[in-house]
Amino acid sequence: MADGALIIISSGKEAVDKAMTGMMYAYNALKYGWLPDVQVVFFGPSEELIISGNPEVRAMLEKLMGQGVKPFACSAIAKGSGLEAGLMQIGMDVLPVGPLISSYIKKGYATLTF
Repeated sequence: MADGALIIISSGKEAVDKAMTGMMYAYNALKYGWLPDVQVVFFGPSEELIISGNPEVRAMLEKLMGQGVKPFACSAIAKGSGLEAGLMQIGMDVLPVGPLISSYIKKGYATLTF
């Protein structure tokens, strides 16, 4: 089993605290060395939350990225919602996340969804 975690954040504006919890766990897991590898995927409503301009969410995203996380966002949702350019502008990789999630599961990463 791999020593990594795949954090899937799907909560949006209706559950900001839940999304923040996932981002905080990812940040702390890297900062304190709990896990050597943490990947973060924003999927569904969380993509709009990231673009919404919420200062708390944006600050945590910047902290995550400062720990070396290159977050991913679902291209199908981003394109369908008109969010793709905005997500890419803040440094996210926008791509099909179905195959990405599956590859991390096959590698044995623990999967946590917030």
